[in-house]
Amino acid sequence: MADERTRRYRELLTDKLADSLTGALPESTPRQAYGTVSLPGKATAVIGMRRAGKTTFLHQLRGQRLARGAEREHIPYVNFEDERLVGLTAQDLHLLLEEYYRRFPSLRGRKKVTWCLDEIQLVPGWEQFVRRVLDSEAVEIFVSGSSASMLSREIATAMRGRAWEVVIHPFGFGEYLRHHGRPLPERPDFVASGERSALEGALLDYLATGGFPEAQGLDAATRAQLLRDYVDVAVLRDVVERHRVTNVAGLRWLVRHLLGNAAGLFSVEKFYAALKSQGLSISKDTVHQFLGHLEDCFLVRTVWMEAVSERKRMVNPRKAYPVDPGLIPLFDRTGRANVGHALETVVLLELERRRMEVTYVRTPEGHEVDFLAKSPTGEAELIQVCADATDAATAQRELRALSAAANLHPAAGQRLLTLTRDGLPSEIPSPVVGQPVYEWLLSGGHMA
Repeated sequence: MADERTRRYRELLTDKLADSLTGALPESTPRQAYGTVSLPGKATAVIGMRRAGKTTFLHQLRGQRLARGAEREHIPYVNFEDERLVGLTAQDLHLLLEEYYRRFPSLRGRKKVTWCLDEIQLVPGWEQFVRRVLDSEAVEIFVSGSSASMLSREIATAMRGRAWEVVIHPFGFGEYLRHHGRPLPERPDFVASGERSALEGALLDYLATGGFPEAQGLDAATRAQLLRDYVDVAVLRDVVERHRVTNVAGLRWLVRHLLGNAAGLFSVEKFYAALKSQGLSISKDTVHQFLGHLEDCFLVRTVWMEAVSERKRMVNPRKAYPVDPGLIPLFDRTGRANVGHALETVVLLELERRRMEVTYVRTPEGHEVDFLAKSPTGEAELIQVCADATDAATAQRELRALSAAANLHPAAGQRLLTLTRDGLPSEIPSPVVGQPVYEWLLSGGHMA
């Protein structure tokens, strides 16, 4: 029986290798990843929300290596999401290496091979296999998967410092334009009026549709059902099943609350009290745990208040955002278009793509600035997002908040982002940079 099992797995893995080294690479919209994608001696873990495009990114990496002159046999890809591979363990993965180097013996230890292992988390003990291959072969390894076992904190523990994370979000605005065949301006800050109107219209469409690749081009009803399914799968498989959640009702209340109040302040204490008033029993510790689980599966992003002490940070509410603006209308109960909330969500997600450390600022006088973004090199910028700041009172409020926050963070730049260029105030005091959001999204994110 053991020999038959080994033979069966060997044949399946050999077939998968052959398919990956001969078939055409899938065509897809190029994905953008900021910063370093791989480091010597580390496996790159491509992580993110389900259906955001992680597998597409792996194939994109393979295509890039082909374009640089790599031979096709140097970039094997194996997807382990195959019912015929159920029962495969880390001890069986040596069959993959044996078959590969049996067919390409000249590559062993001589030329770098790029392994792309998709849905690898389905193989128990895969981490030990990856660490061993990194130590013994001339390789770079990319792993990806949809399960919660591929989340950042668990990858870090399992790989013992041998993993480098790359987070893939749903489409950013630039990717959205490329996907729909719309040209990107060479100078987003210098476009003709017709092109500017087209970009502003496309941004409105993006705010409503969101950036999940499969949701593009669908009618509103179909898109809504698809996105609801995404949320349900993330909640059930990445939270309920993974963490053996028993209070599913409380979890679903939390999901609806967070996704229905995008860019809103969230307090565990207030949410706990609200559920208690509805007759639902849940502890504050459980709410904290649920929130952590939802962040881990990338369904929800939260932003802490900027504070000098950990205690002050912990006692103040966080701001919560969905991982994609397309989720907002599914759970919002106000009936409003919520363009401002979607706009703020898009800005936060773009800051995350650019690997910024993000908090929000509340001054002693009660003024609030949406984001304090800090780059990996230490530059900082205060960013205020407002759909329309042409009203004098609105402009005064937004600019006053930036000025007050700048007193607390004098080294930080100041930026005001609006939905359109016509939405900017008539007068913007120095050193504030006023910009329409589309221009900032397409500019590459230079600090002021």
